[in-house]
Amino acid sequence: MESFLLLATVYLMTMVVAVPLSARLGLGSVLGYLISGILIGPVLGLAGSEGEMADLQHFAEFGVVMMLFLIGLELEPRALWQMRQRLVGLAGMQILGTVALLALVALALRQSWQVALTLGMILSLSSTAIVLQTLSEKSLMQTAGGRSAFAVLLTQDIAVIPMIALMPLLAPRAIALAEEDHGGAAFMHSLPGWAAALVTLGAVAGVILIGQYLIRPAFRYVYSARLNELDTALALLIVVGIASLMEIVGLSPALGTFLAGVMLAGSEFRHELEGQIAPFKGLLLGLFFITVGAGMDFGLLFQMPALVLGVTVVVIAIKALVLHGVARVTGLKGRDRTLFTLSLAQAGEFGFVLISYAVSLAVLPRPLAQGMLLVIALSMLATPLLFILSDFISRRLAEERADLPPDDIPEQQPVIIAGVGRFGQVVNRLVTMSGFRTTVLDHDLEVIQLMRRFGFKGYFGDPTRPEILTAAGLDKARILVAALDDPQANLRLIRYAKEKRPDIVVIARARDRVNVFQLYDAKADHIVRETFDSSLRAGRYVLEHVGLSEYEASELERIFYRMDRASLRELAEVWKPGVPLQDNPDYIRLSREMNRQLEQALAQRFAQGGNARQLSQALGQETQQSGGIGNLLPLTIALALHLGCFFVIGMVCHGELAKRRPPTARLTEFYFFVSLSGVVGGIFNALIADRKSVV
Repeated sequence: MESFLLLATVYLMTMVVAVPLSARLGLGSVLGYLISGILIGPVLGLAGSEGEMADLQHFAEFGVVMMLFLIGLELEPRALWQMRQRLVGLAGMQILGTVALLALVALALRQSWQVALTLGMILSLSSTAIVLQTLSEKSLMQTAGGRSAFAVLLTQDIAVIPMIALMPLLAPRAIALAEEDHGGAAFMHSLPGWAAALVTLGAVAGVILIGQYLIRPAFRYVYSARLNELDTALALLIVVGIASLMEIVGLSPALGTFLAGVMLAGSEFRHELEGQIAPFKGLLLGLFFITVGAGMDFGLLFQMPALVLGVTVVVIAIKALVLHGVARVTGLKGRDRTLFTLSLAQAGEFGFVLISYAVSLAVLPRPLAQGMLLVIALSMLATPLLFILSDFISRRLAEERADLPPDDIPEQQPVIIAGVGRFGQVVNRLVTMSGFRTTVLDHDLEVIQLMRRFGFKGYFGDPTRPEILTAAGLDKARILVAALDDPQANLRLIRYAKEKRPDIVVIARARDRVNVFQLYDAKADHIVRETFDSSLRAGRYVLEHVGLSEYEASELERIFYRMDRASLRELAEVWKPGVPLQDNPDYIRLSREMNRQLEQALAQRFAQGGNARQLSQALGQETQQSGGIGNLLPLTIALALHLGCFFVIGMVCHGELAKRRPPTARLTEFYFFVSLSGVVGGIFNALIADRKSVV
């Protein structure tokens, strides 16, 4: 017991120290866990005995089962079907091409076809954790290369399942039977072939039925107790129970839990399951990677450094070659092709899982598996270098493109739009489709060519260069839209334009608040935060769905919009260039005061609930704008006045109708039109009443 507690203390302490440090260095959590294992294993020798290591690794492997269950929860069948072309086409070519080339290389090195195929499958996978984290940190996820990389990573995560299912078929028969017997499925071999097949199909069908029909009622029953620990217990029961069922019938526990996760992807309890399972998955999976790092044979690296490093380089080169070919076939160009090729060229963390499984099945010899573990770890460590290389190549491509001569601009229009990315292209479409002419400039030749393909005019050239702006008609233009992706380039453009033409109206794109203050300082006339309006719209939808009417949500959105824009001008006065906002006490004090004022204004706007709305006195002219006596008086008085006025007007109109009554022969027609007018009036009054109920 003491040795177990001491071993757990060593593992947890190393994890807590090394993983955050690795994350700060940009290496990702997976490499942090591997480094932790390397420290307590090959470096310090604190990993424990081989028996303790084996027991710990078997326990940690359950984290893989949980991970595949959570992957299944994210893969709703309908969404997968909608993405089938990209998943099967883009990612399918990458996986099959990489497996084929790597298997051929292994065969050339005199490995058996089973070993060659296993190595191809293991090394075809890339690191989901490292790549996605890096793409997010570098804001590359929304690029064409980033989206394509994400599609490949998603497909690779799914492809792990058939790889795990295929692995036992590659094992020697005797080893496979022994493994199954050890797993508690010995009775399956005493059954006839048809009976074993029926039991297997019955188990799979049972998992589907459990996921579809039993888990929801079970969650409702357990949830009624209002005890969080029971929710956790049920979530663990689902995963452990399905894994046990799969082991009993001789199937992969990971395959069964993945299938159950897919069945529950559309369930209302999906997020509850994720929340309960995720902490256990993270801890056990981290423990698994630590045991992998602790079991690495670094003596092999020191004995044959040229061989290990050479194999690592060959693996990266082959994967990059396949990815480059896939990118060319699918139409990726320029920096997107470079990003797609180099970001996925490493091996991935799932390789550790597959190697561990392959060794247990005796598909891979242990010495070869140790070498492959080193190759995967080294390729993952090379990922930051691959991204640096991608940035370097992208910059070189941009420089080469910049050397191209700019387009001649034969026409000069009153509106110049500098930058036609995801922001500027919307502005250009709105203005041109409204009947006005624009001059569009962009330094990206591919973007301009894409515009022309869709029927929009655009000119290649760097908008920050004075000669390009002059050729575009800066001297005569009335409006300049500064919509460049680079905030600093945007600032240079605006300062130059305002210096040459102080009277020109500049509408500027801003990335964030700091950029807004910089643009105010550059004398921009109108500043648009690129995500502000869309965020406001999303907030309005939230307000509508929590119980407010469309009018109420729209009013609160409008108030927030006006007051936030007004506050920015005041905050710009206390903003100090080069000083972070959190280090500016005047900015923090004024920001807090502005937030309190905004909160009070929003609260006062509808302070009395849904029936009696009083306008906020803090907003000045609101009362005059909205009109209506119901906004100024309590509900009872307003109702009495409304009914009294309605009665008087009704009696006057009735008297006038009586005076103008037609002869007897036309009374039927007269009463018909009176009734019809009453219907129309009732509908009109109902609509007016409905509108006034939210004022």
